[in-house]
Amino acid sequence: MEEKQFSPDFIAQVHYITTEEGGRSTPASSGYRPQIKFPFSKQMISGMQNFIGKDTVYPGETIVVEIIMLSPQFFEKQLKTRMHFELREGYRIVATGIVLKIVNDTLRE
Repeated sequence: MEEKQFSPDFIAQVHYITTEEGGRSTPASSGYRPQIKFPFSKQMISGMQNFIGKDTVYPGETIVVEIIMLSPQFFEKQLKTRMHFELREGYRIVATGIVLKIVNDTLRE
């Protein structure tokens, strides 16, 4: 059975902070599923990241990723390029990011 392919909701530059800063202590592979927290909302949303140009990212690295959100409709007309966000595992911030390109037009402010 063929797996359904989803297009990303947005492209972002993401910096994985180190364990000393409260971030990840282990590498994350493409397809990693953190929670996304935007500054304008108290709600976090589940998402999936696919790393562009590599399969694994280590703490302290900054990379470009495609991000697919589980329920993007909750954020319709609220995103803009250059917007900052956090990636979390529970309440721990593991990475910070900035939106480079919005692919899903329904999200664009």
